[in-house]
Amino acid sequence: MSDRDDVRRRIIDAAAALLRSDGRDAVTTRAVSAAAGVQPPTIYRLFTDMNGLLDAVASDGFARYLEQKHNLALSDDPVEDLRTGWDTHIQFGLENPAHYLLMYGQPTPGHRSEAAERALQRLRMLVERIAVAGRLLVDVETAVSMVHAAGVGLTLSFIEMPPADRDLSLIGRMRDATFAAIIATEPSSPSTVTQRAVGFKAVLDDVVDLYSPGERALLDELLDRVASKASPL
Repeated sequence: MSDRDDVRRRIIDAAAALLRSDGRDAVTTRAVSAAAGVQPPTIYRLFTDMNGLLDAVASDGFARYLEQKHNLALSDDPVEDLRTGWDTHIQFGLENPAHYLLMYGQPTPGHRSEAAERALQRLRMLVERIAVAGRLLVDVETAVSMVHAAGVGLTLSFIEMPPADRDLSLIGRMRDATFAAIIATEPSSPSTVTQRAVGFKAVLDDVVDLYSPGERALLDELLDRVASKASPL
């Protein structure tokens, strides 16, 4: 690890410790620099501003949590992987509420934190695998939006409740209800128009050398139109 990386690590760890112990308001330039043993300008040189540091803290916390839970590896069952991802996401929020609120608690129009963006990219990857398997009932972006909104909304509602008031059975019930709206129990035989279009669109990223950006845009538009149909071929 270089000296720069070591200093960056110390600053993130110091900010994370303050966040866990005293909340977001305690994560100030003065407090972090004192805890990390650096001068305040170092924080701005490495993270641009305090928002950049807080984004880095949230992203680092989420990545470490996934590593500890060993949930980065994928199985042969894409639906089970999405189910694991849902449960892990909510568990992270409940076990690390301060980090989670950095990611989702104070949204800014047109801006998504680095950690939230990474989580969304992983969600999209998990959903695309279901599309490739021919089991997605809606287009990928609709499925991603539905799972994201349901999962984040449920987690934030739990965080604001006293732990004794949380009905944790909602984690599975909300998950199953959301999945039922977007995922077929088994691949249809024959596949519906929607499933075939969604599946084909999901594999286009694997063959990007076969078409130009303009051709991809036309394909996306056509497949989105086809996916809006629900009748079988």
